[in-house]
Amino acid sequence: MAAVTAGSGAGSGPAGSPEATGGSTGGGGWRRPHGPLQRYYGPSTAEAAEAAPDPTDINGPHFDPEVFMTKVRNECPLGQLLAREAALGREIRALDSDMQTLLYENYNKFISATDTIRKMKVDFRHMEAEMDDLAANMAAISASSARVSAALQDRHRRGAQLAGVQALLRKLQALVEVPGRLRCWAGTEPARALRCHARARAVLRHYRHLPSFRAIEDESHAIMADLARRLRTRLREEKLDPKELTECVEMLLQLEEPAEELSEEFLSQAGTRLEAELAALEAELPAADPSGTATTPPPPASDILDFVDRGSSAFVGTLCQLAGSYRALFGGDTGRLEPFAAALATRYFTLLERRLALERGLGDTSLLVRALDRFHRRLRALLELLPAGADAAAALVARAARERVDRYLRALQTFFLGCLGDVRQALAAPRPPGKEGPGLPDLLATLAASVLGQLKAVLAYVQLFTARDVAFASLPYFKGEFCVTAVREGLVVAFVRWLCRTARGFADGPAERGAPAAPPALLLLLARLCLDYENSTISYILTLTDEQFPPQDSGPAVTPGPALCAEARAAAQRLLDHYVQVQGAAVAQMLRKSVETRDWLGTVEPRNVRAVMKRVVEDITAIDVQVGQLFEEGVRRAQSSDSSRRAFSVYSSSRAPGRYAPSYTPSAPMDTHLLSNIQKLFSERIDIFSPVEFNKVSVLTGIIKISLKTLLECVRLRTLGRFGLQQVQVDGHYLQLYLWRFASDERVVQGLLDEVAASAAHRCLDPVPMEHSVVELICERG
Repeated sequence: MAAVTAGSGAGSGPAGSPEATGGSTGGGGWRRPHGPLQRYYGPSTAEAAEAAPDPTDINGPHFDPEVFMTKVRNECPLGQLLAREAALGREIRALDSDMQTLLYENYNKFISATDTIRKMKVDFRHMEAEMDDLAANMAAISASSARVSAALQDRHRRGAQLAGVQALLRKLQALVEVPGRLRCWAGTEPARALRCHARARAVLRHYRHLPSFRAIEDESHAIMADLARRLRTRLREEKLDPKELTECVEMLLQLEEPAEELSEEFLSQAGTRLEAELAALEAELPAADPSGTATTPPPPASDILDFVDRGSSAFVGTLCQLAGSYRALFGGDTGRLEPFAAALATRYFTLLERRLALERGLGDTSLLVRALDRFHRRLRALLELLPAGADAAAALVARAARERVDRYLRALQTFFLGCLGDVRQALAAPRPPGKEGPGLPDLLATLAASVLGQLKAVLAYVQLFTARDVAFASLPYFKGEFCVTAVREGLVVAFVRWLCRTARGFADGPAERGAPAAPPALLLLLARLCLDYENSTISYILTLTDEQFPPQDSGPAVTPGPALCAEARAAAQRLLDHYVQVQGAAVAQMLRKSVETRDWLGTVEPRNVRAVMKRVVEDITAIDVQVGQLFEEGVRRAQSSDSSRRAFSVYSSSRAPGRYAPSYTPSAPMDTHLLSNIQKLFSERIDIFSPVEFNKVSVLTGIIKISLKTLLECVRLRTLGRFGLQQVQVDGHYLQLYLWRFASDERVVQGLLDEVAASAAHRCLDPVPMEHSVVELICERG
């Protein structure tokens, strides 16, 4: 009833109202039968855990009546208290009615449950009795099992004793049969006989004090001694393969033969077989010439990869197998093995180098790299046994790589010379009328592109030596010295320097007797090629080489790019100077012959310009076109407005002819000579053979200076008459009309022609110049 009384407060107040119970359904009605039960048994565990402890909650587990009453008295007025009391009374009566209803509805169920519990108690008593009987039976079974187990253990002990006796009898029988088995197997299966003797030897030694066992042991020893003699004979007289040799020596060691003697015989047998392998390899190589005469050996029967494969699989494989067997048989005793293997490896390296020397052509570089890579990989196992041979093997691979790089350098040189031959042939080939051959820019572009393409192809071939999948590329040599010394310096830099020297040789070196001189166009083309190398090609080549073959920071010193560019520029300068000299000499030769072969005293009055002067102008014009194909125009000094109409004086450009002509007579030659020398003191000095610049104007100026200087010197050596002087005046004015436009400074042409005219006047017996208007008329008509 106390529980009912406590639960009756659930309906009081707002918390106990039907709206606050949470028992509402979707229809809005309150399910009366479940509400009181839920309030009676209290909230669920989850709801209690979520609800905060409230001592004033009449439905909560923490309800405190004293706290609740104190709160109600303090907060509620008297009317509300009376109304609350009436509500609580109604709820208590309703709860009592509900409890009575529940009791009446479930009375029959309570009676049935009581009968069921009574029956279950009776069944439990029967089950306990049955369990007691079962326990008694189990105890009896356990006692019987113990007796059976004891009987089985006793039987097992007796069986073990019987088996031991049988095993002992079998062992005794086996010991008795040992001599017969050894005698049977010693001739056909010596290894099986050794295993049989090894199993029986310890037992026979232990029971040697018994006469029967001693007899068995003595007989067994005699059979094994005879087997040892047969194995010795086989080891000394027969040729055994590595596996048979190892098995034979191993059996002799098991027979307790001296290890020292066996190691010597093992190496002797191994040496015979390895010598045969080396002899087979040497048979593929041409015999060495004892006289030392340089003869071309016949080509090898197989390529280098096949040779290395046979050497690696036959010689190196056999040597590694025998060396491994020696160490397994004789332990760490390598005092004989290392010098033995080192001598044979040295002979093999020598044969391989002789075979590599036969690779005279470039061939397939990838094949050579694969062969060297296979040689290095197969040699790793041998180098583990012979660490001292690592340096020799690495040196062999390095020498082969350097030799191939040297061959590529010679191939590049040959290729460049071939390209020069093609250029010379193209320049010298006759041209049908109306059909022009390739111009100098085309020849230069073809030559430069061919040489650069060939060099890039060579670098790609050489790069195979440093590929990542190549085993020997990890050697320190190929990471540093090969990239710098062999490739960059020995191939690229050496080729560029050789190219510059070869090009410069056309200007420096004297031509061989009977050999044709280099054509001027070739000199001009090579000068442009060297200048292009100095401007861009050398930098590109070195950058490409450093990218493909990166040098190490601590590696050897390299040739700087500016040094190579300076060599290329010096070669270009020398070639261009030589071109000017050659072309100037050609024009000067015409002028010299025209002066030397003419009778200047008996010549008639000039009516035309001499043909040689027209030829000079034509040649200078052709040279201007030729040089303009490869070099820029250059800078000219500002020309005067009347350059082509300048009056040409036979005395001086600074004095008028009319002023000094009356005083110039053969009786007073010193006056004009002195006046000419005084004029030279105040005129600008002309350097005839000064280095030219890399432009067309400078080149043409140099050629014109050489030509006119030659004309001046030739005129100084002749004696002229009046008409001879006038012819020089006409020729000089014609040259002045056309040559000034090719020179960098018209004053150079004017000064030299003035000196020619002055020299002609000094050498003239009757110096009467022609009127300038007549000279102009003749030149315009010519």
